[in-house]
Amino acid sequence: QAHFVESGGGLVQPGGSLRLSCAASDFVLDSYSIAWFRQAPGKEREGVVCWNIMDGRITYDDSVQGRFTIYRDNAKNTMYLQMDSLTPEDTAVYYCGADAFCGSLISEYDFWGRGIQVTISS
Repeated sequence: QAHFVESGGGLVQPGGSLRLSCAASDFVLDSYSIAWFRQAPGKEREGVVCWNIMDGRITYDDSVQGRFTIYRDNAKNTMYLQMDSLTPEDTAVYYCGADAFCGSLISEYDFWGRGIQVTISS
């Protein structure tokens, strides 16, 4: 069954960096738009970034613009989220997703991960 294999995340101090990874298993990632979402404690899930395969456009949420970078390695069939200058407000469970389009609900994506915990604290 096609799915993502997730890695990365953990506890880091404010100002630090983390890299999240989602490796696609049993499907070819480079055919899809890819996105990262997150859900902070007590808050709704929100989109962080999406890379639209149709036009190549990458759209970041304002809260992460300039600090987070999405990228993909087609040879490894893997997508990444590089997160720098992290703050406690970035604490959340992060989800990767792949779909034909950059939709607003990850639950509607063709493939999405189970979630990666990221905690920013001193």
